[in-house]
Amino acid sequence: MTPRRSRTALASTLCATALLWALPGCEPPPPARGFVARHEKPAEADRANAALLDRLHLVELVTADLNAYLDVPHRITVVARSCGGEGSGYDPETHRIELCYDDLTEDRQRFEEADRHPADEPLADIVRETLHHEAGHALVDALDLPVRDQGRAEEDAADRFAQLMLLRTPEGDRTLLTAARAYDLAAAADPTPDPDDEHAPDQARAESHRCAAYGASPARHPDLATPARAHCAATWTTTRDRWTADLTPLLR
Repeated sequence: MTPRRSRTALASTLCATALLWALPGCEPPPPARGFVARHEKPAEADRANAALLDRLHLVELVTADLNAYLDVPHRITVVARSCGGEGSGYDPETHRIELCYDDLTEDRQRFEEADRHPADEPLADIVRETLHHEAGHALVDALDLPVRDQGRAEEDAADRFAQLMLLRTPEGDRTLLTAARAYDLAAAADPTPDPDDEHAPDQARAESHRCAAYGASPARHPDLATPARAHCAATWTTTRDRWTADLTPLLR
């Protein structure tokens, strides 16, 4: 007598049928290559930040933008999750970017204290900049670029990749300038840089983003024109051309 198949086994068989992924409870397998978005259930304290990401589809939009521009030969999973203070980052061993819900809590508090109104819009810009920065690390790894594992040099390269990607979009300069302001607020709250942090000091990162936004379009940002930024157009051209050349093997 042939044993009856369990409901679980039957469901697995149905879900494995290529045209039946729309069935309730079925999910398609993740793509074998490119950036893939995932969300994990947030801790109670992170629910508002997780809801913001879900409502605006921020992780999905950034990964779609990256995949439209680049064909990465392996899967890079982009996970939004509660990290318990560990901090957002990229893990080269697992090809995994973690965007931490809890990272946004301090940024939300600083913006709301400074502007006295809900900070959802600047937080969305911070998420975009953060994801592109971490994607920069993933691409340094994928392409085995010379700055790989070189601390500050790799962090600066990841910041420049975020500039490249964001300034390809109509509102990318606004996103960069919002991220610059977030770095300014962080520097004001804690003016002593962490000696163990491989990133540039917050004030330097803020100025790098302002320089890129101004250098990419001086006419659009006359308020940013200063003698100290006279080099920014040339600096932006170098950033754009160097990263574009490095990305050539992956460009669509």
